[in-house]
Amino acid sequence: MANLINTEVKPFKATAYHNGKFIDVSDADLKGKWSVVFFYPADFTFVCPTELGDLADNYAEFKKMGVEIYSVSTDTHFTHKAWHDTSDTIKKIQYPMIGDPTGLISRNFEVMIEEAGLAERGTFVIDPAGKIQIIEVNAGGIGRDASELLRKVKAAQYVAAHPGEVCPAKWKEGEATLAPSLDLVGKI
Repeated sequence: MANLINTEVKPFKATAYHNGKFIDVSDADLKGKWSVVFFYPADFTFVCPTELGDLADNYAEFKKMGVEIYSVSTDTHFTHKAWHDTSDTIKKIQYPMIGDPTGLISRNFEVMIEEAGLAERGTFVIDPAGKIQIIEVNAGGIGRDASELLRKVKAAQYVAAHPGEVCPAKWKEGEATLAPSLDLVGKI
């Protein structure tokens, strides 16, 4: 999967449930802004709504950073609507919920669990050029944290805006960065 870093998102077209409507979404929608593609196994499950609710609670912060969130599962957009209509947690979601019933998008991002027909818990941060900058994949029983994702996106945006600088471990916005050079070798 590491071979996907700095590669362009592969073409796809899908239907998403978004703010009470069905909308078309494609790889072209991921260009021109920062995006997070957030795969999860299935609607009407256990860990998934906690993660999606956490993203919903932090969505305004992502938007302030110019980031769009796209959640994706192998459910249909119709199932996403039904889940949205019946779950108080999922009702909070304002970002597009993409249906991937054929598994094409999940395969493009290499998170498809073929024998189950479900996606792994994969998170992908995509830059405005449509290139993947961050990949994180968790085992099915391990939920993700939107605040940690926010920190990583801020670091990716910082590095993109400041060539020649890198963000060290635990870096937070406003903290010191590093400028890799021969002078730093062996001194950190």
